[in-house]
Amino acid sequence: MTDAADAWKQWHEERTASVSAPHGPLSLTGTHWLDDYPDGKLPAIPGSWRTDGDAVVRTLDGTETRLGADATVALGERRLVVIVREGLWGVRDFDPAAPARTAFLDSAGIDATPYDPRWAVEGRFTPYPGGSTDVRVANADGRERALGLAGELSFTLAGQEHTLQVARQADGRLWAVFADGTSGRGSYRFRFLHPAAPDAEGRTTVDLNRATLPPCAFADHFLCPFPPPGNTLPVDIEAGERNLAAPRTV
Repeated sequence: MTDAADAWKQWHEERTASVSAPHGPLSLTGTHWLDDYPDGKLPAIPGSWRTDGDAVVRTLDGTETRLGADATVALGERRLVVIVREGLWGVRDFDPAAPARTAFLDSAGIDATPYDPRWAVEGRFTPYPGGSTDVRVANADGRERALGLAGELSFTLAGQEHTLQVARQADGRLWAVFADGTSGRGSYRFRFLHPAAPDAEGRTTVDLNRATLPPCAFADHFLCPFPPPGNTLPVDIEAGERNLAAPRTV
């Protein structure tokens, strides 16, 4: 218990440092889709931007630079990151001076429930027989996009069986977008969970103490998929990250 609690505390501290880093999620001030700017002029970003096949071309002072997905451009202290989603190209603007980051640094950070061993249980991953499948889900920006799901993760809490549809990441870890009985009241409206890669028999640990806020809890300009059908647990998950903490009082 002590080792697990200490490990959780370290995880929480590292997580807080990560989200509050100069170019972490709190610094995102805009996601600009190039299709919304046919003249190529993005808000408060110098140069002209256009799509060209599998890349974005930025023209600045007569010089063209071709940028692929995830390319980063320095703009003083700011960082511009090129993204692509379902064929649409955009530019994200990360600014260390973003008001959301400043407010976070002046607050108590992330409101998270201390480690409780009741929320760490064995789970079993069962891949879909036909491989991964795409499900259309609403995103935080109001658009629908495909969410690739690889299978189901089953686990038991207090004698009750639960199942979540999960994606599988490039490093083998699982990814669940879920809601529960606390969503929208005691916790943010939905959360993420990243169980470790399952073993050959599909076993992994479902540690809800490490449920995290999605990026859109930190900045409005993230896309964040909502939970797919069936991923709202009929119990109160009073564990993990819950909300952003309120500003400190003087």
